[in-house]
Amino acid sequence: MARLIPGLGMLRTFEAAARHLNFTRAAEELDVTPAAVSAQIRSLEDVLGVRLLWRTSRSVRLTEAGEVLLEAVSESLDRIGQAVDRIRAPSGRPSLKISTGFSFAAKWLVPRLERFRRHHPDLDVRLDVSERLADFLRDEVDVAIRFGAGVYPGLRSDRLFDEQVFPVCSPRLLHGDPPLRAPDDLRHHALIHEAWQSQDGTWPDWRMWLLAAGLEDIDLGRGLHVQQSALAIQAAVDGQGVALGNTSLVADDLAAGRLVQPFALSLNVPGFAYYLVAPRRSADRPVVRAFRDWLMAEVRGGPARN
Repeated sequence: MARLIPGLGMLRTFEAAARHLNFTRAAEELDVTPAAVSAQIRSLEDVLGVRLLWRTSRSVRLTEAGEVLLEAVSESLDRIGQAVDRIRAPSGRPSLKISTGFSFAAKWLVPRLERFRRHHPDLDVRLDVSERLADFLRDEVDVAIRFGAGVYPGLRSDRLFDEQVFPVCSPRLLHGDPPLRAPDDLRHHALIHEAWQSQDGTWPDWRMWLLAAGLEDIDLGRGLHVQQSALAIQAAVDGQGVALGNTSLVADDLAAGRLVQPFALSLNVPGFAYYLVAPRRSADRPVVRAFRDWLMAEVRGGPARN
């Protein structure tokens, strides 16, 4: 006689709800509504004919049957994930899929990634570059590097960088015609602006930096306007003007002398940083742990090295 085994979707929803003991946080992790989580749990209880979670207006707690099922489902999902890691790559080797934004990939991660691949030659590394936040389940992403406040329900979050923002430019501009020696000289140079609408106006821009420098009469409408940090930095390297760079993305160009910081004044970035994130359930899988350990060591090591 065939065993009665509920569908994977119901079991995964139950595992998230039981782990969080909160339908709203489970819904955020699964990218569904709390009502959908509740409906899936009720369906699972109907299939099994047993109560799994006691729900009140203020709390959720596991029944004895729920505790038994949670232990089994958590272990099974981990084993399934490990098996998928082994077979997902076309080569038959384990793979690691990393999600991150374009600028961080171009200016920090990719120049260093070869070192990780040298240490793990049997691991297929897949880089998913997108400004859209990855859905770990739908996109089959293992880890992501996100810029934000670091609070991501259901995810382990490891802080990478504390950021500051300051002007950067090609060293050619310092002694050009006109020269760039004091903040007031910026009125004679093109300003490179980056659109940061996604940070709700909290990311320091040229208006904030100039006010902090005591300058209020410089025309902010002129200059070059771009959508990506990497493009702003490259334009500065090429001598097209002065950009506002943040610590992590300009570190390699400063170390190599392609950029200089003409003025000491820096602005802190309130409440935001780069984080490495991964689902808590899979955060300690060997491939994820290996990448996290390597990444944290690279963060401590400073600029990229050949």
